[in-house]
Amino acid sequence: MGAITVHEFTTVDGVVDAPLWTMDYGFPDDLAASIGALTASATGILLGRTTFEMFAPAWSTRTVEDDPGAPFFNDTRKHVVSSTLTDAEAVWSNSTVVGGYDAVRLRALKEEADGDLYVSGSATLVRALLADGLVDELHLYVYPLAVGTGIRLFPDGGPRTPLSFLGAEGLSNGVVHLTYGPVPAAG
Repeated sequence: MGAITVHEFTTVDGVVDAPLWTMDYGFPDDLAASIGALTASATGILLGRTTFEMFAPAWSTRTVEDDPGAPFFNDTRKHVVSSTLTDAEAVWSNSTVVGGYDAVRLRALKEEADGDLYVSGSATLVRALLADGLVDELHLYVYPLAVGTGIRLFPDGGPRTPLSFLGAEGLSNGVVHLTYGPVPAAG
C-alpha cells in the first residue's frame, strides 16, 4: 500500500494558482533535493485534469538534459482524475484517466500502489483528498511573497481541516518547506 504525498508551491497568503512567481526565487540544489526526496518513493503521479493539461505540454517534451525531473514526470504512470477527459495517453505517454473524483476508487488505487502516489498542484483534487482523509503527507513550499489574489488551497468558506505538524525546513532561496499529516485518531 502506498501513501498519497502532496506537494504545493504556495505564497504566504496561501495562493497555489499557476505559481509563475516561483521563478523569481530560482530552483537551488536544496529545493531540488527536497522535492526529489518526495518523488523518490513515488511509483505513480495523481493529477487533476487542469494540472494534467498544464503539465503535459510542459513536461512531455523535456529530456533529462533539459531538467533532471523530466524522467520522473515522463516515465512514471500518471493517473488523471477527470470526468471530461477521455484519452490522457494520447496527450502524454504513461497516462490514464481514472474517471471523476471518487474517494472509494482513489482509496483502492492507493491501496493497490506498490509505492507512493505523488500529487503536485491540483488544488481542487487535493481539497477533496484532504476532506476524505486520503492525504498522508502535505508538503507546502511557502514562498516569501504575498500576491493578494489567486486560487487558494484552503479557500474562504472551506471546511475546517486540522493537520498534524511533521516538520519544517528552511531552504537557501528563502522558501520554507512545511510538512503536515493527518491528525492521529483519538484512542
